[in-house]
Amino acid sequence: MFEGKQNRTPQWQARLIIVCALLSHMVRCQVRYSIPEEMVRGSLIGDLSKHLGLDIRRLKSGRARIVSEEKDCVELNADKGILIVKQRIDREELCGHASPCSFNFEMVLENPMELFSITVEILDINDNSPAFANKEITLNISEVASPGAQFILGSAVDPDVGLNALQSYSLKPSTHFTLKEQTFADGGKYVEMVLKSPLDREEEGEMFLTLTAADGGNPRRTGTVSIKVNVLDANDNAPVFSQAVYKASVLENSPKGTLVATVIATDADVGSNGQLEYYIDQLTQQNAMVFTLNPSSGEIRVSGLLDYEKTKQFQINVIAKDIGGLSKSCKVVIEVIDVNDNPPVIALTSFSNTIPEDSPQGTTVAIVNVKDLDSGQNGNVNYSIDHSLPFKIKSSLVNYYTLLTNSVLDREVVSEYNVTVTAVDKGLPSLRHNKTLRIRISDVNDNVPVFDKSEYTARILENNSPGVSIGLVHAKDEDWGQNARVSYFLEESQVGGNSIASLISINSETGLIYAVRSFDYEQIKDFEFQVKAQDGGSPSLNSNQVYNYEVCMTTDTRKSDCKFARPFSQHVLIMDPGSTMTRDQVTLQPSQNEKSFLDDPDSPEQVRR
Repeated sequence: MFEGKQNRTPQWQARLIIVCALLSHMVRCQVRYSIPEEMVRGSLIGDLSKHLGLDIRRLKSGRARIVSEEKDCVELNADKGILIVKQRIDREELCGHASPCSFNFEMVLENPMELFSITVEILDINDNSPAFANKEITLNISEVASPGAQFILGSAVDPDVGLNALQSYSLKPSTHFTLKEQTFADGGKYVEMVLKSPLDREEEGEMFLTLTAADGGNPRRTGTVSIKVNVLDANDNAPVFSQAVYKASVLENSPKGTLVATVIATDADVGSNGQLEYYIDQLTQQNAMVFTLNPSSGEIRVSGLLDYEKTKQFQINVIAKDIGGLSKSCKVVIEVIDVNDNPPVIALTSFSNTIPEDSPQGTTVAIVNVKDLDSGQNGNVNYSIDHSLPFKIKSSLVNYYTLLTNSVLDREVVSEYNVTVTAVDKGLPSLRHNKTLRIRISDVNDNVPVFDKSEYTARILENNSPGVSIGLVHAKDEDWGQNARVSYFLEESQVGGNSIASLISINSETGLIYAVRSFDYEQIKDFEFQVKAQDGGSPSLNSNQVYNYEVCMTTDTRKSDCKFARPFSQHVLIMDPGSTMTRDQVTLQPSQNEKSFLDDPDSPEQVRR
């Protein structure tokens, strides 16, 4: 917190209050500064980088930004890590007579998410002088007025607070009158002029006085108003209100013309001296802009729009004055009753719309801010999401909620979620607001390629042409994109002392297997090798599969003698030794007694069928 004393060269010594917590994989801190109002644009408020122990590079990489309704007042210089004044800050404009005066905002960092709650207190300086609503006050006072008679002069207004606010009044000359200061229940001061010696209209029919209001600042500021006293005959009784303070309440949605309260005053005089007129004191005129006072009946009615969220209470000073100038005042306190006219509002503070499927439970997905301007139960908000989804929402700071992963994610099962955050207040009837977040699940290479068969078996005629296609393998990967792209490779092995690569080759993209050389049944009757399917992930995943080949003997260029070792269905590649093309691929299911196949018109008919 920054604190200091104002003098000709203001110096503010930094005292910092920081409260930090680590919740739900997100760091949260609270920082408080104090600065005087009316600082020059660009003035330093605080060194956030220093006070929060944040490297400036972290501010840039985390896209540091301010989230606040009052963000126009301050500005974050991420290059220097400092908080500065963005525009003129007037404490009186910002908070009125409320003290202390402060505003709050948040600074958000991402990757990882960090949330900092920052409070800036605005300290008052003596930049306002007391001021009266009118330049001149005219009083008509009867010459028979008794010493001790009181005459309300009203009040001066000083928007400053504390010692800088209005402190005292003085009256000059003070031959016939003295001042009596009065205090309202809210601490506001007003002054009455008290007659201390009898008046004589014939001796002095008019008097001119000066009322001075002074504050307690250094240097002191003052304001004045001229008072003209007309000395009249008769009227020796002042009005009297039935009560000193009237209390009333009104719903914020009350239409214009609604009766709020009625003030009643009486005057013991008769005739014109007993006729009263009501009016609102200038001090509270601004508070009464949404009300009208009937000068004859004392009825106070709604004349403007009420809004509980802007003003919860009005205090009005009503003055009753008779024809002779004698007056008396009372206070009217009007409480505005809240109605549920504001739905909750959900705002995104930070949101990661894409998260990897291997995100651990408790990963922060979004930070939302939920506000309801109503009060009491009308402003009490319940929040929820669909519990069937793998997410949960929990409270973090006041009005802030964090959306987290709550279970294992699997992109291959669900690749995208629409999470609707619902905020419902407890008013009658309740109001609600929904905010839908579209969350995409990005792929992680967590699936190996899977072959479509547990084992492959094929046969090839000897004396084949090199380069002929002799088989096909296929594997599928459930992942997506590059992680699902499958490539095929031969695992190194030996066949008859030769590398498998000297016998066959495989197309890495299609899985087609080719003969590298012409096979000789007398040299190689069968062989086995492994094919590896590997995906394109990083790191890559792979699986292996066995492929069995039997080489069939031919007696001439037309006849062959392929023996089926197994009496069940086989996929057989039938090739003409004089051709480089595969003639056909058929499925055979021979009986136990028939295990010969001749690719020849002379083949047994039961086999050719």
